[in-house]
Amino acid sequence: MTHQSVLVVGASRGLGFALAEEWLRRGWQVVATERSRSDKLATLGDRYPGRLTVETTDINDAASIRALDERLTDRRLDVLFINAGIARAIEESPATASEGDFLDMMLTNAFSPVRAAEMLRGRVPAGGTIAIMTSELGSIANASGGWQLYSSSKAALNMLMKGYAAKNSDDGHTLLLVAPGWVRTEMGGGDATLSVEESIPLVVDMIEANRGRPGLRYVDRFDETLPW
Repeated sequence: MTHQSVLVVGASRGLGFALAEEWLRRGWQVVATERSRSDKLATLGDRYPGRLTVETTDINDAASIRALDERLTDRRLDVLFINAGIARAIEESPATASEGDFLDMMLTNAFSPVRAAEMLRGRVPAGGTIAIMTSELGSIANASGGWQLYSSSKAALNMLMKGYAAKNSDDGHTLLLVAPGWVRTEMGGGDATLSVEESIPLVVDMIEANRGRPGLRYVDRFDETLPW
């Protein structure tokens, strides 16, 4: 039996780990990346022998992404999912935040995910899906919400993906910007409205529902098209 295959970049904890676990539960072959060794991923692999491959990759290092691409030369991916995000200076504005914190968020939340999509896209044949985790806070049309600098980095991610989609409009890929909702994770905090268990299965359902539909969509966990 041939299993469908997904690469989850950034899967050592939080939503990325939950995504890898959910796809394994559904019978997929999963490649999961970690920045450094994760006991959680090793334990997950023991639960699903032969179906989880763990790779060490730093999404902010182009050479590391290039090396991952070379290691996956013989691997066909039905889905490439890039999960990367940090939140710093969340209560601050440009007048009070450090430039370093803002630049780190722009690199990790916007630039590096789209660069990784460009570098790994050859592993996904036409008809496959490339998805990147974003946030409803990155919507420009819907200006509600806080975390000004974080929101700016997610808005930058959305615009970079818009340009990527226009540049590669004829490649047959489904391109998704995925907003999982406000989830109770280390980054989302304890006041978030959703548990991981409430969000992630619906996120995977949404990715399944959009497969085979080329072009860029910005969707939330309820498969709704959201305002830019």
